[in-house]
Amino acid sequence: MRRNVSQQAGIAIVLCVFLHGSAAMSAETEKTSPKKTEVQQGIAGSFKQLRERFEPELSWNATTPAEHAEWRKSFRDTVVRLLGRMPEKVPLNVVWAEKKEFELFTRHKVYIRSEAEYWVPVYYYVPHKHDEKLPAIVCLHGHSGIEPYIASQRKESIIKSTKRGQLDYAVYFAKHGYVTAAIVMRGFNETADKQDRGVSHVTRSCLQVTMSSYLMGMTTLGLRCWDAMRVIDFLQSQEVVDPDKIGLAGLSGGGAVAMYLPVLEKRIKVAMIAGAFTAFRSTFYATPHCMCQCLPGIMQYGEMSDIVALCAPRPVLLINGTGDTGFPIEDARIGYEKLKRVYSLQGVGENVEADFFEGGHRWSNNKTLDFLAKHFQNPKSKISE
Repeated sequence: MRRNVSQQAGIAIVLCVFLHGSAAMSAETEKTSPKKTEVQQGIAGSFKQLRERFEPELSWNATTPAEHAEWRKSFRDTVVRLLGRMPEKVPLNVVWAEKKEFELFTRHKVYIRSEAEYWVPVYYYVPHKHDEKLPAIVCLHGHSGIEPYIASQRKESIIKSTKRGQLDYAVYFAKHGYVTAAIVMRGFNETADKQDRGVSHVTRSCLQVTMSSYLMGMTTLGLRCWDAMRVIDFLQSQEVVDPDKIGLAGLSGGGAVAMYLPVLEKRIKVAMIAGAFTAFRSTFYATPHCMCQCLPGIMQYGEMSDIVALCAPRPVLLINGTGDTGFPIEDARIGYEKLKRVYSLQGVGENVEADFFEGGHRWSNNKTLDFLAKHFQNPKSKISE
């Protein structure tokens, strides 16, 4: 009995010492542990010093055409590798699902087989008047999905979005005599599956597409480029299209794809990139963006200006709003100056242009028609508003 009492007393003493020590440790932890806000600042600070610690390994600094050619091969091979594995190519197959007549053009909805189990929805515009084969423009939408880009909805909010952002550039170019193909990008609208959390204004599955592709050694950017390449296969099969005059237009998320597509696709002859070009360092770390626009590892090797430089000597038009806080104009200007040096080194300084307009995150047609007419030798047709 006494033995049991002694044991119980001993246990009580040990417990008191433990609790006292725990309380002291807890108090000490409270004194030394950073507050939650400090931890968050620490995370931001960590990434800041990490990205500032190194410079891209393959940033362009050529001084001769030979050096540029050597750089281009090395950097292009790297970007192609980072874009990831591509699907197995299947024979071209097209389903014609819908046809609508408008004043100046016919709009078809087609489904183009991109891979064994995936079909790309495309709104295909063909101008009524054409005496010869026409240039074609591949049009890529942003994160508001396809609807405001094809101006097909009567919903007031979508109509306002279309007008405010000049989003219907596929329609605009069709009115001016160009064949256009407005792609429903993979993970948006009817191609979506699991809805992105916190997103209610559009049906999209960017997170699902990105996670699923990363796990298989693919990327969302790579897959969306692949789909666009299959659309080009379709365009070149059409009697009305001049197969040697394929252009590209993209805004925001579509602009991100438009930066990478010319790296993979030689058939792109001109590119118009809007609301996307700046610097990785100043956009993705400063403003929340969809992860579908991130290419794993790219900052180790180059910046956005280096990616666009791979398009040279093919003509490029950069379109940025000076008030677009998501894509800071300061770094867009710096990147543009670098691109002018890249193009000048190849003797085609006039092939890179910029429309840095007063405004926010939207499209601009201030220079698009002149740019296209210049490089496709396609006279501007009259527009019927």
